[in-house]
Amino acid sequence: MPWLQLRLNTTEPHADNIGDALMEMGALSVTLMDAEDVPILEPAPGETPLWQNVHMMVLFDAETDTRGILDAWQQHPLSQHSSNEKFELLEDKDWEREWMERFEPLQFGEKLWICPSWKPVPDESAVNVMLDPGLAFGTGTHPTTSLCLKWLDGLDLDGKTVIDYGCGSGILAIAALKLGAAKVYAVDIDEQAIIATKDNAERNGVMDERLLVGKPELVNGISTEIVVANILAGPLKELAAQISAHCQSHGRLALSGLLDVQSEEVNSCYQQWFDMEPAVYEQEWTRLSGIKR
Repeated sequence: MPWLQLRLNTTEPHADNIGDALMEMGALSVTLMDAEDVPILEPAPGETPLWQNVHMMVLFDAETDTRGILDAWQQHPLSQHSSNEKFELLEDKDWEREWMERFEPLQFGEKLWICPSWKPVPDESAVNVMLDPGLAFGTGTHPTTSLCLKWLDGLDLDGKTVIDYGCGSGILAIAALKLGAAKVYAVDIDEQAIIATKDNAERNGVMDERLLVGKPELVNGISTEIVVANILAGPLKELAAQISAHCQSHGRLALSGLLDVQSEEVNSCYQQWFDMEPAVYEQEWTRLSGIKR
């Protein structure tokens, strides 16, 4: 069936209350989006911050009297905090299929592909990681993941041991194993990430003795030839000594999850242990890498 969608703009202090008021008026769902493409970086634990200027998409049943809703809304006290109210008709679609069609196999570097399970593999002879979007971060579509995958593809991983610090979906750990790594430690503070990594490793046939998955304590006292940490700028700075200690002398390190404006400060944290290489950028995101002295 078709749906009616009301679009409007507001500001962060009023978004939640406006959403509640529209739900009381018969809305079926409320979606909040950034109205100005301003990222929210590193919220404190337990915080769910919003953007300063918010675009709201409010879904109603197709039989809704749009004129009646708009008239009623204009009489509501909160309407003074909203603007650009406009109804539009959403055509009836198979939304699950529509969502799935957005994901295509993606190539990273020369030989590595990330493929959703419902699409044919473009190159059977390539290194193919089968990965579907899920709750944990990392499908290859985000620039930070892309930057790390390209870095791994460019290394000789044969026989090497890798630490994936902040493994998310397990995409980097699985890619490293499929690219020839002998052993990979995949660690994350998020229990959902640990579950997702194990599930994705099973689907790719690498959940065996080569892959160890767990909390960061798993790698206490362990140093390896390759370390990759795709987390956030704050933790990368706070954990600089700890992450660096996990990399052997002459080993290689890659850091991502940071914006270009954050790269210089993070880079300086690691220069005391590594000969840092030129930063690599994708959109507004950065990858730093270096070789341990």
